[in-house]
Amino acid sequence: MKETLIQFWQSHSETVIELSYNLILAFVIFIASSLIARAIRKTIQNTNSKLQKLDATLIPIFSTVASYVVYIIGGVFILDIFGVNTASLIALVGAAGLAIGLALKDTLSNIAAGIMLLILRPFRTGDFIECGPTQATVREINLFTTVLETVDGLYIASPNSVLWGGSIKNFTRNGKRRMDIVVGISYSDSINEGFAVLEKIAENESRLLRDPAPQIMVVSMMDSAVNIQLRAWAKNEDYWPTYWDLNKRVKESIEESGLTIPFPQRTLHVVTGQSSPIANKKQ
Repeated sequence: MKETLIQFWQSHSETVIELSYNLILAFVIFIASSLIARAIRKTIQNTNSKLQKLDATLIPIFSTVASYVVYIIGGVFILDIFGVNTASLIALVGAAGLAIGLALKDTLSNIAAGIMLLILRPFRTGDFIECGPTQATVREINLFTTVLETVDGLYIASPNSVLWGGSIKNFTRNGKRRMDIVVGISYSDSINEGFAVLEKIAENESRLLRDPAPQIMVVSMMDSAVNIQLRAWAKNEDYWPTYWDLNKRVKESIEESGLTIPFPQRTLHVVTGQSSPIANKKQ
């Protein structure tokens, strides 16, 4: 037995030494890859917690993808150490990835759109947005879909590619909104008196912003009324309560001042005492 081991060692010593060296080197590369992947994950998490540049949903995804990339690179080095033709393997993996990408192109487009939404941040969780015919509050941003909730409590899961491919109107981003209060007065009423009523309402409403200052103007002259308008700005949280209160107050104040809010009407003139041209021709 001893002689057999000695003969085996004498015949294959170089191979055993080389194999042992390769195993040790592969183990070192694996340990190094693990340490580097862990360091990258912690770096991404710590950097984002300080800079707050990325959405919290994206951090686990970025850190996981980065660690996988490190492991893949380490695996390629290990295979190369044992003499595997990594060029052919990389080509095979690339071809398989291309085939999978073509089969899942719609899903991948949603992932790409989700990443762009999370990086560029046209909206955030809690923002009220409009995209196409939908107006809703953003509840959650995922890689594949964005979860929305309409004002009447409906749940909407919209594909990220739909949001990214269309125009997004964000009502919350600027922190303030303009409201337009329109009221019609009679043509026989004084426009200056109507302006005075709206100016008094704007001055007494503390929820309206002074910068930009409220504006009052004639916006249109309709068939039965002259429409005057109060344009004023309010913070997002005050917008709807202020808008509803001002509509009520404007109607009551216009009537209390003696001005008239006319109903839609038409004046019809009937001409009598003239014969019809058609009747004259028949005679």
